[in-house]
Amino acid sequence: MTTLAMRKPHADRGIEGMMANWYAANTAEMMKDYVELAQRMATDVPQGSAVLEVAPGPGYFCIELAKRGSYAITGLDISHTMVKIAVKKAAEAGVNVGFQQGSASSIPYPAASFDFLLCRAAFKNFARPVEALKEMHRVLKPGGRGLIIDLKRNASPQEISQGIDAMGLTWFNRILTKLVFKGMLLRSAYTKEEFQQMLWEASFGNVEINENYMGFEIWMTK
Repeated sequence: MTTLAMRKPHADRGIEGMMANWYAANTAEMMKDYVELAQRMATDVPQGSAVLEVAPGPGYFCIELAKRGSYAITGLDISHTMVKIAVKKAAEAGVNVGFQQGSASSIPYPAASFDFLLCRAAFKNFARPVEALKEMHRVLKPGGRGLIIDLKRNASPQEISQGIDAMGLTWFNRILTKLVFKGMLLRSAYTKEEFQQMLWEASFGNVEINENYMGFEIWMTK
């Protein structure tokens, strides 16, 4: 198993234009998931923490967490359109979140900048996954923690359908999302063993991988 084998055959690329707007509208139908995740993190991440979300998309998690405490929250996304959408939604919500365009494999912040880092439903799309993990390690403070939530490659078609049915999407978006997951996203996802290898290469020594029927929650401590 090599780092090179885990790289994607394309450069990092963001969702832009009409597709980004569709994605923002589609994921808004899953707002309860973002609210529940923000509530859970607000009980776990101390007030005043510097928080980075890598690939926040429309910014829903960042916005919901900002409603729940005095966090210094930053969102970094490679998509120019997503950054514009997130900035607008944060302003509409009346919360202070800084969104910036940039790549996960070259995070534009100094070392030891953040107490907590989240990457949700995006890691499988990164062209250079080990480099992204190394950057996450670099920008976390000593003792800082990161959480990756993502799909697992060995999820069965039945498990994918079950997970998507639970998202609360409209019937059309539910069908379309299943096609995207089964036709594209599943092939880009990683196994538990591949994650373990990449995290070791990125120098994360303290790792906990929790597996469910559809994916992983991976906790990393620097």
